[in-house]
Amino acid sequence: MVRTVRTHRKRHRTRELKAYFDTLLRSFGRQHWWPARTRLEVVLGAILTQNTAWRNVELAIRQLRRVGLLHIDRLRCVSPMDLERHIRPAGFYRQKARAIRAFLEWLDRHCEGSLAKLFALPPAAARNQMLQLKGLGPETVDAILLYAGHRPFFVADAYTRRILARHGLISLNATYSHAQQFLHTHLPPDTAMFNEFHALLVEAGKQFCLRNTPRCDACPLQRFLPSGRPRMPRRERRLTGRKADGVS
Repeated sequence: MVRTVRTHRKRHRTRELKAYFDTLLRSFGRQHWWPARTRLEVVLGAILTQNTAWRNVELAIRQLRRVGLLHIDRLRCVSPMDLERHIRPAGFYRQKARAIRAFLEWLDRHCEGSLAKLFALPPAAARNQMLQLKGLGPETVDAILLYAGHRPFFVADAYTRRILARHGLISLNATYSHAQQFLHTHLPPDTAMFNEFHALLVEAGKQFCLRNTPRCDACPLQRFLPSGRPRMPRRERRLTGRKADGVS
C-alpha cells in the first residue's frame, strides 16, 4: 500500500514537471544552450560565469579567442598572469584563473589532457573527481558534464531552486543536492530535456520569478502555484510589492 502511494505520487510529480516544461517551452521557445563553439568553451564558460553576468563571460571568451587561447595546448602554456589578464572582464579573475589551471592540470594527470577521455569516464566518477578541484562546485561541474559532456546531471541552480520552492515542490531552504535529487527522481535521465528545462527555468527566473519582487501574474507558470500565490521566506514576503535592492 505504501509503495503504491509513493509510486502514484512520483508519477504525479513527473507529470507535473513535464507540464511545467511544456508550458515554458511554448512560452519561450528553445533556448539553444550552451552558447559555445567547442566543448572547451563550455568548460571555460561554466567556470567564468560564476558570480557574474553572461555578458561579462562573453567578453572574456572573446578575448581568449582573439589571442588564440581557446585550445587546450595553448591554454596549458599561458602564464598565470596572462590568463588573469585575458579573463579579467568575467570578474574574480585570479580565483577563476586558478580554477582553470587546476582543471587543466587534473585533465593532464587523469585524462591525458583529453576532454574526450574525461567524458568517457563513468559520469558519477567524473563528477566526484572534478568536485575535488578547488573552484569547481556542484553547479559548475554539472554544467560541464551536461553541456559539454552530454551527461544527465540537472543543473539545480538558484533560479531552479527558487521556482521549485515557490511552487511547493521542494522546501524553501532546499540545498543544491536536494533540489537535484528531486529532479533526478521525478524526471527521466534525458540529457536533451535537462539541457532545455534548465535553460527555460533560468529564463523564467530572470523574467518573472525575481528574488524579492516576483511577477507571478504575468508568469507562464502562475497557474501551477499552490493557492495561486508563491511560497516565500518571511524576509521575501516583507519585500514583495516594493522595490528591493540587489540582483534579481
